[in-house]
Amino acid sequence: MLRFFLFICMHAAFSLSAFAQIVSLNNREIISLQSAIKKDSKAKKLYDSFNIAAIRYLEDQPNPIDTIRTEGLLKGNPQKVKTQQALADMGKMFTLALQYRLTEDKKYLIKCAYFLTTWAMVNHPNGNPIDDTNLDKAVEAYDLIKDDISVKDKIIIERWLKEAANAEINSKRMKPGRATAINNWNAHRLKVVGEIGYALKDQHLIDWTIENLKSHIDINLYADGTSLDFKERDAMHYHIYDLEPMLKLAIMIDRAKGQNLYTYASTKGSSIKKSVEWMIPYIKGEKLHEEYANTTVKFDRDRAKNNEPGFAPGTMFDPKLALPVLKLSVYFDAGQMPLLNDLNKGLDFPMLIDQIKRERKQNFQNK
Repeated sequence: MLRFFLFICMHAAFSLSAFAQIVSLNNREIISLQSAIKKDSKAKKLYDSFNIAAIRYLEDQPNPIDTIRTEGLLKGNPQKVKTQQALADMGKMFTLALQYRLTEDKKYLIKCAYFLTTWAMVNHPNGNPIDDTNLDKAVEAYDLIKDDISVKDKIIIERWLKEAANAEINSKRMKPGRATAINNWNAHRLKVVGEIGYALKDQHLIDWTIENLKSHIDINLYADGTSLDFKERDAMHYHIYDLEPMLKLAIMIDRAKGQNLYTYASTKGSSIKKSVEWMIPYIKGEKLHEEYANTTVKFDRDRAKNNEPGFAPGTMFDPKLALPVLKLSVYFDAGQMPLLNDLNKGLDFPMLIDQIKRERKQNFQNK
């Protein structure tokens, strides 16, 4: 009996350790990535570029902004330009965090924590999911290093992330009757709250996210595979922009051993899976679509007048715009990998990371 009890405890400890990181790479996935870099020449070449960037970022200083402002602003707007310059820090944080985990060199940990805490003390999320969706890489970076930073830094960063999640949940923009409560805004809102919930291991945020994702699938997606955003904007661009955060969230839920919300079907028969598969003929070029020809949204027309590429009514859909969705959907459907490879023309470092996640998922399922 004692031996059995010890076995159960060890198994539980292994499970908690193996899946401690849901948003980013867990310990076993880090080991797999280290092994790939060491043994595979292609992986090593991809890592070399990543390594050069990580070394360079050690010399950089954080450039935080008090309020992220991108939503509703045209290209060239001073606020948008300032925000875009500041958001370069997101990728730097993630690179420094992952480099620390791969090398165990604490100078990367210290620099990443400095970036995160600086942003945490300056930035104030405003509950706008189109702005806050840009925090992805900061959350992933924190998820990678949260077990190794000081308690003081941990408190500062978690307060900031919790503020962002609560701002989204309590935002006037998600009140019933508002379009932003059911369109792509809500998809990004759910992703922001969900990834913070998993990074902070906050069950309240996680439960809220899962419940509302199911509702979003029911309201926003249709049984024929189309979406509310496609109907309103008459653009594959916005169908993709709606699906991407839902897919990211579905992957996190799956990694946490929750329900498969990729295949989950609403009461009216809609699902993320159907909405991804609806795009495939357009990605393959078997069907064509003229973007924004009948959009109902003034901002789309404003961007066209501002000569922003891709927004002129009648612009033909470019299948490469679907890459963000395909890179995520292959996690659930490996059958889409040939299409992804054909469209992407080669492996990149983020795809290598995604591949590691898929392999760990498959290995776990096969046990």
